[in-house]
Amino acid sequence: MMRLYSGTTCPYSHRCRIVLYEKGMDFDIIDVNLMNRAEDIAVINPYNKVPVLVERDLILYEANIINEYIDERFPHPQLMPPDPVMRARARLFLFRFEQELYSQVDLIERGVVKSADKARGVIRDNLTQLSQILAHQKFLMGDELSMLDVAIAPLLWRLDHYGIQMGKDAAPLMKYAERLFSRQGFIDALTPSERAMRK
Repeated sequence: MMRLYSGTTCPYSHRCRIVLYEKGMDFDIIDVNLMNRAEDIAVINPYNKVPVLVERDLILYEANIINEYIDERFPHPQLMPPDPVMRARARLFLFRFEQELYSQVDLIERGVVKSADKARGVIRDNLTQLSQILAHQKFLMGDELSMLDVAIAPLLWRLDHYGIQMGKDAAPLMKYAERLFSRQGFIDALTPSERAMRK
């Protein structure tokens, strides 16, 4: 059985939990306190970070790598496009999310006021651009949930928590967010700590 070492408030772990629940698989989630990590995380991941997926003698870390492995191992429902060109485009989007969105989240979480305020603006502007896509389609890659939606859902869930205010031009994005949040896989993947982020 797969075991996912997961931070209860970690947006990267949240992504992996969403994929596992969307796939409807058997797995164990081992909650890791991010403020007081157990030593076994450092043993299985040289970067001492979560998420970490363990299956028999396979150990994977980094959310995108974990999620692609799960998607290939359990292909229904498929979250990465089957077409190589579309799959490459999806990977490029995922890379951009890391560079342009999640790198800013790290700045917000560090709590340095000036850099956190700038980071909020960068995230808001990047998300507003996605609104243009979502004005014309249900999900980021069309009518079906994909790995891009999984990657961005934890950030959208945490907007208030991170103090990011979206403008009126982001209305399609906010409707899209509610579609994601109403999915059973998303609901099941939430930890009590994550539920508390939105009242």
